[in-house]
Amino acid sequence: MKKNMGKTDKIIRLILAALCIGLFMGNIVTGVVGVVLLVLASVFIATSWISFCPLYTVFGANTCSKKEA
Repeated sequence: MKKNMGKTDKIIRLILAALCIGLFMGNIVTGVVGVVLLVLASVFIATSWISFCPLYTVFGANTCSKKEA
């Protein structure tokens, strides 16, 4: 897999993941919506960790700078 995520994109995803987890753990969002947020948070964390987003490939996006690739 070729990297297609830049550092800024990774940081934004990790912040969103932390926000989703915080909303669930704080019982602000519960039930099915809470579980969906947890799944979304895990996807954000996984894609940040591997620096690859499959949807970017589908849409032809690339936030990775030339040095990082």
